Amino acid sequence: MLSVGFAQQRKMGLEGTNENEIDLKYLFFLPQDYYSDKNTRWPLILFLHGMGERGDDLELVKIHGIPKIVKTQKDFPFIAVSPQCPTEYVWRDKKMLQAVEFLMLKIIKNYRIDKTRVYVTGLSMGGYGTWALAARRPDLFAAAVPICGGGDPATVNVLKNLPIWVFHGGLDKVVLPEESEKMVRALEKAGGKVHYTLYPEAYHDSWTETYDNPTLYDWMLKNRKVDN
Repeated sequence: MLSVGFAQQRKMGLEGTNENEIDLKYLFFLPQDYYSDKNTRWPLILFLHGMGERGDDLELVKIHGIPKIVKTQKDFPFIAVSPQCPTEYVWRDKKMLQAVEFLMLKIIKNYRIDKTRVYVTGLSMGGYGTWALAARRPDLFAAAVPICGGGDPATVNVLKNLPIWVFHGGLDKVVLPEESEKMVRALEKAGGKVHYTLYPEAYHDSWTETYDNPTLYDWMLKNRKVDN
């Protein structure tokens, strides 16, 4: 079941006044057995879209990635949340990271989520967002899958215990493979749990093959974190 959600985050100032609000629309998918099976706690996957899907039209978010997958795979074995980034932001912006974190905590609180199996993935701008959110809250996730993105190598010390599978197209001219590779090298040097897949013949779209591959989801589900 793919539905539409709306989350409003309020940030309180020092005087207790409302400094700003971010209205975050999102697509929300529940597995077909969620309501019939009252005892199961489900894994949760967060998907962050790319630059071209920003705005206020959630139909755009359905074009690529996890929302595209769940349109045809009703037995997709995750709860999935796919927020939409407003046009004036990118996922790496502090306000957006705060808003997505707020949304995730709300979903975890209100649904039967297996907190040991919460995952984050994204493509292009969402790949950058995946790196940034994982560095912000490494304790929240069991694994991360950034696709054709990049991050800050200075964050690898907080990321080194998080399983990360990185994907990129070897012919990508929009986000150069070096953006992923500098993170992979930094994590390897720090002793991180990183795996890197480079598609030699792929351009910027390295996500279609990745999200169509059942091995990715098997790998995610094998990774659990210690429940706090």
